[in-house]
Amino acid sequence: MRFRTCTLAAASLASLAAASAARAESAEEAPGENTITVTAQLREQDPIDVPMTLSVLSAEELDRFGIDEFDDLSRFTPGFEVQNQSPNNPGFVMRGITSDSGEATTEPRVSVYQDGVSISKSRGSYVELFDVERVEVAKGPQSTLYGRGALIGAVNIIQNKAELGVAEVFAKGSYGNYDAWSIEGMANAPLGDDVALRIAGRVRQRDGYVENLLGGEDFNSADTSAVRGSLHAETGALTFDLIGNYQKDEPAGTAFKSIAFNPTDPTTGEVLGDRGRNSGAALAAAADFPDGSELGLDREVWGITALAGYELSDRVTLNSITAFRRFDALEIFDADGISLPVLTAAEDAWGKQFSQELRLSFEDGPLSAFVGASYFWEKGEQRSPAQFDERAALATLAGALNGGGVLPGRPADTPAPISVIDNAALTSGILQRAFGLPAPLAAGIAANMKTGHLETSTNGSRTTAFDLFGDVTYRLSDRFEIGGGVRYSHDDKRSSYSSAVLNGRSILGGVIAAQSIAAAGGDPTALLTALATPGAASIPPSVLFPVPLFGLGTQPTANNGDADIAENDNGGFSWRLTARYIPSADASIYATYSRGRRPQVLAASAPGVPFAATDFDLLPSETVDSFELGAKTALADRTLFLDGAAFFYQYDNFQTTEQQGTQFVVTNAGKAESYGFEGQIRWAPSDIVSLFGTYAYNHSRFTTGVRDGNRFRLSPDHSASLGAILGVPAGAGRVEFSPTLTWQSKVFFDDDNDRSDLQQPPAALVADNIVDEFQGGYALVNARLGYAAPDAAWRVEAFVENLFDQEYIMDAGNTGDSLGLPTFIAGAPRFYGISASFRFGG
Repeated sequence: MRFRTCTLAAASLASLAAASAARAESAEEAPGENTITVTAQLREQDPIDVPMTLSVLSAEELDRFGIDEFDDLSRFTPGFEVQNQSPNNPGFVMRGITSDSGEATTEPRVSVYQDGVSISKSRGSYVELFDVERVEVAKGPQSTLYGRGALIGAVNIIQNKAELGVAEVFAKGSYGNYDAWSIEGMANAPLGDDVALRIAGRVRQRDGYVENLLGGEDFNSADTSAVRGSLHAETGALTFDLIGNYQKDEPAGTAFKSIAFNPTDPTTGEVLGDRGRNSGAALAAAADFPDGSELGLDREVWGITALAGYELSDRVTLNSITAFRRFDALEIFDADGISLPVLTAAEDAWGKQFSQELRLSFEDGPLSAFVGASYFWEKGEQRSPAQFDERAALATLAGALNGGGVLPGRPADTPAPISVIDNAALTSGILQRAFGLPAPLAAGIAANMKTGHLETSTNGSRTTAFDLFGDVTYRLSDRFEIGGGVRYSHDDKRSSYSSAVLNGRSILGGVIAAQSIAAAGGDPTALLTALATPGAASIPPSVLFPVPLFGLGTQPTANNGDADIAENDNGGFSWRLTARYIPSADASIYATYSRGRRPQVLAASAPGVPFAATDFDLLPSETVDSFELGAKTALADRTLFLDGAAFFYQYDNFQTTEQQGTQFVVTNAGKAESYGFEGQIRWAPSDIVSLFGTYAYNHSRFTTGVRDGNRFRLSPDHSASLGAILGVPAGAGRVEFSPTLTWQSKVFFDDDNDRSDLQQPPAALVADNIVDEFQGGYALVNARLGYAAPDAAWRVEAFVENLFDQEYIMDAGNTGDSLGLPTFIAGAPRFYGISASFRFGG
């Protein structure tokens, strides 16, 4: 059996838990200082009592390890990976399953929650982690507990709420290399006996770490401001929290760098750097790109949440969660990865949502249960404008970016100046050599090609969903309990799509269409002759000029921009069953079976030819059946915590993205499976030392279709972390040292695993025969050394991240892959600096 090793590993931990029972039963069972309370099952519990794989990072651990972003957090969480291209474009990966699409029509697979409210839409999900009580990461299908987007797991951020009767102030500042600085603070104040107010915020800035070889701001910078206000009130049996969050992100552009071509000055052709994946990049937006001339992101995310709880009796509680959120984001990027303006692209996305949940909970002796209902409404759009230099794009397709012999001796990997590339004579020569066109015809077509062809596409979605759910746990005896839950979700979806060419037809798009006609045995002479007519780009289609309004990246919808609309209603069930054996209060062995379900998706694809109807593909519900066996135990008077779990998943209707020409289309890849093991250890024998370690093995593979045997994207087979929190008394205070090591094995960045046989025409415009879009295994070492005053009234420390300056990449392929120009995004280099903080009151 393929997962026999994982099962044996879980069984060994189960044996350890059982063996520890005799020792644990003789010890006092009162929780010690190391107890953490979690709410993964929507009630307060010791993590040992939760029958699922659960990773929890407390506020202290977040602070002591310098974790203020999701990608940092994921390195210490087995089975959880986060890719951070920018705050607007994150990828959340749970046990091999990635949720990262920005399309409005796409459903998330990993739920991200903020105080019980889903913030799972990709463009609004990446938020700052400040003034946080803890972060819980629940692995496995969690639809029963966390709703429709938790196909494979959920992340829940529990933010600090206003505290009654507490007057407290906290402030922290830091400064480091790359001119990095941050300031954050918090103030909590009582407004009477039953009301309290809390304000917290953070400002974080850092210069980019990828040099902009053309001058201006360096790439991959940080520029984030966030603030939160919360009000807490209690009166009798009623508790109420009102929370408002706001975040603004304005970093410089992401360095999508080509490693196939040297970075050059676009005007002179001078080589400015090398083709290294982590070295400087020569990138810029086209000068007349309509959405702005600067690369970078402008994103706002805000939301209001109201939490209410009313104790109807000692056994029954009614909870309400009401929330509204909105995000708006415009990101402009140089998609081709070189200095020539082959393709400048942008994403202009917005989304808003309203949700209401009511949950009735019951606790009475051996029985814990809840039932509930929720309403969810969401609307959003993703607009994707693009500008092509048609002559530069043609040179790219023909392998002539070095000037095609115009500049004798110029290497093939060194682009020529734009004046050479945009010369009609060079374009005419390429058309003659690469496409076999007669000289007069080639010259006419070359003269009509635009250096700034503009087009855009917009996908939109509106979803209204109703859920009914319930969950029950029953303690059959002191040693054994069973549980189960079910959720029914019903979605009413409306998807829309439109596309348009904004400044006339694409001449290059027409040439490519002519080649398709010829390949099919037709005669493209009439089309090519029309494309050579003076002014052919702007002549409207007519009986006298029967040339379609061709696009290049996408073909226009009817009337050059009409929105096509499709609707769909669907519903379905997800569920879980659990069984738990309890050798003692400090040990647990559990088994679970659960079904996760991702709702049906109305995926929209651009028309195949101009003015044709949008292709709406109704993708069936993606489902996963999960089997998990795990054990958790606390030893040595609750100073040593061990847990581990083996899992096996089977997927049906696995949805992935494949390239079709210049588009990336969501498709049904069929079946897939995953199996593995995750383990965690935490040991705190004294107030001087606390140690932890994690390990995850995840074998995720496609099992049908052309990707049979491929790995899931962004999913390492192995990952691990080690760390310590050490504190030694020194004078009146303590010297504190917190070293960590994180490691992951090889990852691919696309489900095609960069296989050459899957990247040949006609699926790709340009064949990709080089396997280089992956990252080999690597390790990162971080450390923090500081001094804390008594009672942590103040603290100063020095820190370093990526101590050995390990070079790695966080992504490869991207939009440029559609033109044969895959791009690479460098990971963070060594960061170091100092910080100081103080706390008063509390």
